[in-house]
Amino acid sequence: MIRTAILGASGYVGGELLRMLAAHPAFAPDKLFADSRAGRPVAEVHPQLAPMVDDRRFERFDDSALDGIDLLFAALPHGHTQRLAATILGKGVKFVDLGADFRLSDPAAYERWYGHPHEAPGLLGEFVYGIPELNRSAISKAKAVAAAGCYPTAAILALKPLVDAGVIDPNSIIVDAASGVSGAGREAKEATAFSTVDGSFAAYGLVNHRHTAEMEMALGATMLFTPHLVPMSRGILATCYAAAPSACDPLAILKAAYAGEPFVHVTEQPPATKWVSGSNACQLTARYDARTGRVVALAAIDNLGKGAAGQMIQCANLMLGLDESAGLATLGVYP
Repeated sequence: MIRTAILGASGYVGGELLRMLAAHPAFAPDKLFADSRAGRPVAEVHPQLAPMVDDRRFERFDDSALDGIDLLFAALPHGHTQRLAATILGKGVKFVDLGADFRLSDPAAYERWYGHPHEAPGLLGEFVYGIPELNRSAISKAKAVAAAGCYPTAAILALKPLVDAGVIDPNSIIVDAASGVSGAGREAKEATAFSTVDGSFAAYGLVNHRHTAEMEMALGATMLFTPHLVPMSRGILATCYAAAPSACDPLAILKAAYAGEPFVHVTEQPPATKWVSGSNACQLTARYDARTGRVVALAAIDNLGKGAAGQMIQCANLMLGLDESAGLATLGVYP
């Protein structure tokens, strides 16, 4: 078995990683780090995992705790892993990071979008951007992967084949995307409290959301991105618009681009978040509108699945030379 550790194991993504690893044939969760909840029983924080965790407790992270570990998943808030990356990489541990710290290749772009200089700019080149459908070969050879963000995963999967085919203007892209509340993390916040979000639909991060940089980097585009918060626990629906210089068949382009992909399904129907809940799947569709000369492309993912824990495991499978789909569900839980 491949001895695996999780940094940030007490959060929603940490819990989802543990749930998925319970079905994995090779990854054995050995160390569960959560400094803020160190010493507390895992089953107390993640009661859904009680049958698999027995009396295990969260641990406080220190360098020596990585001795004997083969693979590390980091699900920490932004800014934390850049302080730990040198130590982790120095241990020779395969590393999949979900934070935004190493997604952008340009330290100047990082400082612009995140508001402070990167603390380990020399390590940016050590990480491969983690969307397997785009970077499968590089991920397979990587020691460190920066898994893509949830919003960018949905938008990039919907748009990348259309940009590459030249059927849309990459400088005309608009992405409106809506996410469930779990995307904001586990910690209590007024903005995501039940009484705030129930019965409401709200935009945030207008014109300056940090995920914009990630999408522009992956697509080679200039775009406008507006995220929204939806009163549901999990899921992302990204609705993407772009000018099309001439008539095209974007649905056929998506079908050709993702033929044979284990987790991306192109459908005639507009996808719904419920279709992919609890899975590592992404469902896509697209249309060309002759009246306006625009393309609309839609993507549905589970923000905790393909947008987080599932994609991390998919990347790790490639890094360790395993079946890419090991331990991952392709079908959602419905209704």
